Amino acid sequence: MPPTPTLSRRLISLEQAAEYAGVSPRTVRRYVAAGRLTGYRVGPRLIRLDISEVDAMLRQPIPNGRAGDAA
Repeated sequence: MPPTPTLSRRLISLEQAAEYAGVSPRTVRRYVAAGRLTGYRVGPRLIRLDISEVDAMLRQPIPNGRAGDAA
């Protein structure tokens, strides 16, 4: 299977992602650990996030929990 082409990523720091999303850096770390966001390791300790992925996460609707609603 041929490799899929990668789109250019705009990587930002955990702190920048947290500020952009209006949450704490600790919350962003939890999202990465839970798999809600993908972290890209740039060095032995440096982690970056794709701002497009953070943006997409912010646009996810909140389920309303009403019976009979189809997603």
